Amino acid sequence: MPVLNRAIEMQAEIAAWRRKLHQNPELLYDVHETAKFVEEKLKSFGCDQVETGIGRTGVVGIIKGRHGDGHAIGLRADMDALPITETSGAE
Repeated sequence: MPVLNRAIEMQAEIAAWRRKLHQNPELLYDVHETAKFVEEKLKSFGCDQVETGIGRTGVVGIIKGRHGDGHAIGLRADMDALPITETSGAE
């Protein structure tokens, strides 16, 4: 199944993940529960390798391509919350 189709199928589930993470914010390097959540998701997605503890709480998922060494794509995201009070009314 094409990745885009699968992402569309998972839209409600992914939104629930976002809500869960946003309801339990962790600040700065104290993102242990968030890191564990990300680690579990990467493993469930079938990453070839999942490394944890990078820079204390960072998580890296490695997916090896079918064609061996060569070009690679890296994706990065912040996991820590900001110490603010949300006033926009957004979820």
